[in-house]
Amino acid sequence: MTKMKLWGGRFEEGPSEIFEQFSGSLHFDKRLIGADIRGSQAFARALGRVGILQAEEVDQLCAAFAAIGEDAKKPAFFDGAGDEDVHTLVIRKLKEKAGHLADKIHTGRSRNEQVSLDIRLWLRDEIDAAKAELADLMGSLVSLGLRYPDAVIPGYTHMRRAQAVLWPHYLLAYFEMFARDWERLDQARARVNVLPLGSGALAGSGFPFDREAIAADLGFASVTRNSMDVSADRDFALDFLYAASTTMLHLSRLAEDWILYSSEEFGWLELGDGVTSGSSLMPQKKNPDSLELIRGKSGRVFGSFSSLYVTMKGLPLTYNRDMQEDKEPIFDAADQLRGCLVMAKAVADSIKLNPAKPALAAQESWVVATDLAEALAKNGTAFHQAHQIAGRLVLESIRAGKRPSDWTAAELCAFAPEFTADMVRLMNPSEGMKTRELIGGTGPASVAEALDAAEARLKQLR
Repeated sequence: MTKMKLWGGRFEEGPSEIFEQFSGSLHFDKRLIGADIRGSQAFARALGRVGILQAEEVDQLCAAFAAIGEDAKKPAFFDGAGDEDVHTLVIRKLKEKAGHLADKIHTGRSRNEQVSLDIRLWLRDEIDAAKAELADLMGSLVSLGLRYPDAVIPGYTHMRRAQAVLWPHYLLAYFEMFARDWERLDQARARVNVLPLGSGALAGSGFPFDREAIAADLGFASVTRNSMDVSADRDFALDFLYAASTTMLHLSRLAEDWILYSSEEFGWLELGDGVTSGSSLMPQKKNPDSLELIRGKSGRVFGSFSSLYVTMKGLPLTYNRDMQEDKEPIFDAADQLRGCLVMAKAVADSIKLNPAKPALAAQESWVVATDLAEALAKNGTAFHQAHQIAGRLVLESIRAGKRPSDWTAAELCAFAPEFTADMVRLMNPSEGMKTRELIGGTGPASVAEALDAAEARLKQLR
């Protein structure tokens, strides 16, 4: 089969086999075929509007493109294809179906703008899917919180028990992270959703295309404003990769938490059998492989962002072939992001919390110390002094092997006259939380309102 080129008149000889193998991209950009067909159909209609194609020719080409799209669904479609890239393959297939009419489809269109269009069309759909999967995960976190609305756990700083919080309050922290991630993906989509067609190779098209009409045809919100920028631009891809990387960062932190909390040392929660695996040697093992893979795959997505970011940093205007290296990072990041979102939701849906374990951890530790210091401050003691008194109480308790619940009201008042008998109630972590009812706090009423608000926000996102 003679290999088709979209260029060549300037050359006496074709490219060497080594160069063709080195520069070919069909093996990875073939996943853009649906986007390439949609964009080409819209371009055929645009050619019709400027008189390059007759109405029946537009119909013939659009039908041929549709047939190629159906053919591409067959498993063997790409077998033996030696085309340079997906765009060349589509034109070759078009020529097989539409004959010499296919030669008109590239009139006034550069492969530079075509590539930008294809990536934008593909990435727009991927972002929409990722946003939906992210919302599903957020919904699972809310459901997990509602299953154990009164569970008390220690919150940590420096991996040391710090203050008691409600289990739903902890989950809503990740809900907020993922809500910001949803916004970032949405913002990235807005930058993706700009039509590049009509920009030519770098100087704009020499044909009087109605760019706004093409944008409307393909569902783009606006058109690009500078043809040189379009040829050189991959900012929209970097915006997506940043949003994907930040989402993966949050998924990795969640995975780390749940790996720890499901360990024997914590024993707070149990992961379902469907999201864990065993050991080939040690029969007792139930390993959190799903979470470890999420944590590990985050590095791949970070690498994709870094790869394209560094690739773009030294390129002069406008298009350079280096930019062919944009697709594999985008494709892999999108795949890993969506896979991890689906996996994280499955893990969240499988979790069973053992509320007694984290509650005991809170009760045995001194997560109530801040509550005591604040109670003293509310009663007139300067906070620095209150902090000192509470700190001495903790030190004395550690020396005596006493837990907070071991103190009686009389002992507490005897320890420091600033204490009052009613403050002994704060030795129960659940009591101190009741003082934190401001917006964003872990007070029971505040958390209940936050859960309701989260459900309402999810409805809007979906």
